[in-house]
Amino acid sequence: MSKILMPKATAVWLIDNTVMTFEQISAFCDLHILEVKGIADGDVAAGIRGADPISNGQVSRDEIEKAEKDSNYNLVAVSFDSTPVSTGKTKKRRGPRYTPLSRRQDRPDAIAWIVRNHPEISDPQISKLIGTTKPTIKSIRDRTHWKTSTINPTDPVSLGLCSQIDLDETVKVAAEKKAKLDAKNAPKGDEGDALKPVADAPAHEPDTPKAAPTLESLFKPATPDS
Repeated sequence: MSKILMPKATAVWLIDNTVMTFEQISAFCDLHILEVKGIADGDVAAGIRGADPISNGQVSRDEIEKAEKDSNYNLVAVSFDSTPVSTGKTKKRRGPRYTPLSRRQDRPDAIAWIVRNHPEISDPQISKLIGTTKPTIKSIRDRTHWKTSTINPTDPVSLGLCSQIDLDETVKVAAEKKAKLDAKNAPKGDEGDALKPVADAPAHEPDTPKAAPTLESLFKPATPDS
């Protein structure tokens, strides 16, 4: 049986308001029998105010009545889901996030903030992140939403519509998708404009310097053409 809250305060209440035995109270409150007797005598838990386990949702009235009728019966506490929070990776949530009614009026402000600060996030991602619909997102993008004049872009984390971890993960995924799409759609250079390899270019022959004329060549008679 899971431990109950405020065992001594609960024992005080059971001693004062029921005819259960000390053994029954000891077993239910997970206290030593001598400690329960000390509470009854006023030597233990002096000044502690009794806590009603019925109003606290820890046990039903029927259970107490059963225990009062049968001194050998042990109270059965109301069980709670006490599954510990996992420290590893949480399972991915499918479908749109549920948004409490009290916070749904803040979704247009959150959508406007995401559209302005993270344009790379797609409408389906926004819908899943803060639990809204695609038509609502479209109307805010087109400025046709009925609250357009009063919308104040606000961080969805501060509004309690999502956690910072979920927002960061959405931004990361959206940025990676955008980078891949940009790389895929990047225009390729025209092959005709590409520089030709050096080997294909015509070789440039350097000009051969002419020999300087000598005195003999200047006065040598010209030879007639044959």
